[in-house]
Amino acid sequence: MDAERMNNGLYTIDDIYALPEGEKAELIKGKLYMMASPSRMHQDISQFMSLELGMYIRNKGGGCKVYSDSTALYLFADDSTYLEPDVMVVCDKDKLTDKGVSGAPDFIIEIASPSSIQMDYVRKAALYLEAGVKLYWIINPDSKVSEVLVHNFEAKTMNRYSINDSIPVEIYDDLVIDLSNMDLS
Repeated sequence: MDAERMNNGLYTIDDIYALPEGEKAELIKGKLYMMASPSRMHQDISQFMSLELGMYIRNKGGGCKVYSDSTALYLFADDSTYLEPDVMVVCDKDKLTDKGVSGAPDFIIEIASPSSIQMDYVRKAALYLEAGVKLYWIINPDSKVSEVLVHNFEAKTMNRYSINDSIPVEIYDDLVIDLSNMDLS
């Protein structure tokens, strides 16, 4: 990585691209955050949510696209913020590029782990609000409450649900996802 960037503490997308093979990181306003490999349960939840959303969109003949793990999100026009949300729905095809998604997705889901709590609940929530993401869910399978936080940024509300609840996907009028259908064994 560039010595000048390391000295002033600011990183750019070039530093993400320069990471050694197999290392993953996210970049938030010039600060680099290394990412751990996702657990099997994390992958199960990500796959379940992607399939539920994808099937709904396909059955409705919708124009939105679902992306999951390792899809690049360039949230702002500059190169100081690069994220890889666990699941995202993008309905504006003008935001799709060869490199990933450029601009705020309509819906983002992050699957929290003990090491990502601060990142998902604080840093990313603030970023997604600033960028104009319409709906943000945090699914936390490890908490004692096993909660899903739903941030509907248009209405500026936050709702808590159990991991066993049916949850309305508020960017659609008729989609409810029953989380009790996830096989987390």
